[in-house]
Amino acid sequence: MPDLSKVPVTIITGFLGAGKTTLISHLIRNAGGRRLAVVVNEFGTLGVDGDILQSCAIPDCPAENIVELANGCICCTVADDFIPTVERLLALDPRPDHILIETSGLALPKPLLKAFDWPAIRSRITVDGVLALADAEAVAAGRFAPDPAAIAAQRAADPGVDHETPLAEVFEDQLACADMVLLTKVDLAGPQGVAAARAMIAAETSRPILELADGVIDPRVILGLGAAAEDDIAARPSHHDGEDDHEHDDFDSTVVTLPEITDPSELAARIGLLADQYGILRVKGYAAVAGKPMRLLVQAVGARVRHHYDRPWRAGETRQTTLVAIAERGNIDAAAIRATLAG
Repeated sequence: MPDLSKVPVTIITGFLGAGKTTLISHLIRNAGGRRLAVVVNEFGTLGVDGDILQSCAIPDCPAENIVELANGCICCTVADDFIPTVERLLALDPRPDHILIETSGLALPKPLLKAFDWPAIRSRITVDGVLALADAEAVAAGRFAPDPAAIAAQRAADPGVDHETPLAEVFEDQLACADMVLLTKVDLAGPQGVAAARAMIAAETSRPILELADGVIDPRVILGLGAAAEDDIAARPSHHDGEDDHEHDDFDSTVVTLPEITDPSELAARIGLLADQYGILRVKGYAAVAGKPMRLLVQAVGARVRHHYDRPWRAGETRQTTLVAIAERGNIDAAAIRATLAG
């Protein structure tokens, strides 16, 4: 008898650097016997997150179950990319027990949610839940609503004034679409930062807020919600409701390729300068360090830069440094970014 039950899908959204890939890596390693499949959507031409997750592959989630959709918004390419990818995963033998979808940090989750009503897949999958990850340290710093008190005062004086930035809209849409909010990096924010972040999020959504560090959480808490979110779209408001489509023209990216470096700390300092001098939101990629057989994984959110050696360079790989920088459009000066990183 064919299995006619719907495969549950968890959509994992969240702003740039909120910890989505870290969470999925933890879920892969702690699948509890579930056969998982993962779809990763990157913003920019350099795929990093998919490569990280491929390195986590285990029998319950083999490499062929991890698919990366790079250089395109997953909710803007439903017919061309998303639907065929889901159909391919559903055709696997054995069929996955659960599918995880990591959206780009700039993606609006609601258009993707609407895609689950497509005739080709709506009888075969269901949205078990939408998880919105929020970086406690960033939210506490008010990074998504510059000077909220001033904005509130201006709106009170003139309801026609709208000073919301594109970043704030993305963040608010992610929260509004979620069944659960995961407050990440609470260890970096500290008790006061966590309290401030909780208050800001609670002002946007009444959904449950759970705290975690390093992506560690019991999978049973976030998988198996049974939300059937595709049937509850009307209850998930968006800044873009009523629009037939949406664009990501507010954001842009550039890829910088450099030769081997000698000092990871010096590279991290230069990346920090990009945030301070050019308003770069996110930098991620790999670096080749002279004399080191391991590849250096680099991840930055604003001026906060982290790096570690993730795996040996493979035979045939070019030992070079490749980084993608993401920012609001107008802040991407490719020549200046390259010059800063090159030193």
